Amino acid sequence: MSKLKFLFLLAAAIVIFTNPALAWDDTGHKLTTYIAWQQMSPQARQQAIKILQAAPEDSHLSVFFMQDSRSLPARQREFFMIASTWADIVRDRNFKNRYAKYHKSNWHYSDTFWRGENGRAEILKNPNEEGGKAVEKLFEFEKVLRAASATDSEKAIALGWILHLGGDIHQPLHTSARISELEPKGDQGGNTFELTPKDTPRENRVNLHWFWDSIIGRNIPRVNDAGDSEYLPAIAAQITRKHPFSKMRNRLKLGKYDDWQQESFRIATAELFPSSLKRYQMPSESYKRRAFQISQEQIALAGYRMGEMLNQIFGNQSAQENEDRTRKEIERTGSTIEMVQMIHGFGSKSVRRWR
Repeated sequence: MSKLKFLFLLAAAIVIFTNPALAWDDTGHKLTTYIAWQQMSPQARQQAIKILQAAPEDSHLSVFFMQDSRSLPARQREFFMIASTWADIVRDRNFKNRYAKYHKSNWHYSDTFWRGENGRAEILKNPNEEGGKAVEKLFEFEKVLRAASATDSEKAIALGWILHLGGDIHQPLHTSARISELEPKGDQGGNTFELTPKDTPRENRVNLHWFWDSIIGRNIPRVNDAGDSEYLPAIAAQITRKHPFSKMRNRLKLGKYDDWQQESFRIATAELFPSSLKRYQMPSESYKRRAFQISQEQIALAGYRMGEMLNQIFGNQSAQENEDRTRKEIERTGSTIEMVQMIHGFGSKSVRRWR
């Protein structure tokens, strides 16, 4: 890689770390992997970083390990977090070779097709549309991480995808394709369910998928363009206080990715499409509050699951030891989230998001 190209990518990484996320979205994915990192043993952390640093040069994944004056643990944690967004970063068509080789649009979701029938979800067994490969790829990439014959370079791509898809599959709309008269082929995870009036300019439109993807940032806005190291730890501390590992340890179902998908799908059918939700209207305040509650729980669960999965693959520290260490780290993390919420309230508009 030329020095000029390297510096360009490094600058891009700095922008990603220090600007509010437009793009679960950038904030949601990083929160999930922050919680996973807190759950991981030191051995598992070091192995994960070693593997990510061995990523193929043309993937540009390893370039996001920052070389600056911060402590090594801080830089490793942020590198791990941004690795969870790499699968979205490679959507950038300006990097033609990287885009052609690594971008996989139908890996980000695993849809169950359904329609509402007499107040219940009727699952369609043989839809004519392709439903995505997230679950299939999670099984596949876990095998790569466990394979003694796989190189660290191969494992780096597998780990990057696992960190991303493990978050995606906990966003309920990444598991749901709702069929209606207006959407006989499915609603693309809520992307075709518009929440703003029909005459809204395209750049200001909001759909249901974006509403859920971006929910953390709209409820807890960044202050003064805070970087991830200032913004995310306090939010993660708030989420894990509400949803501690001790209350979720019996729900992990490690390696059962089809069960994870079905859990999210049940949330989608039970919670996301109440009769009060109307096209071309923003959801009610009660819907917004409930959506925020569900999202926090799903982010916590995804983080615990991925952290414990990587402990199982890379490390040997017990869940109780991890929980004790995580609690101590959280106790040292100050949280001013409640004040931020009081000052800024809910909401900011943004553009339509991808799946």
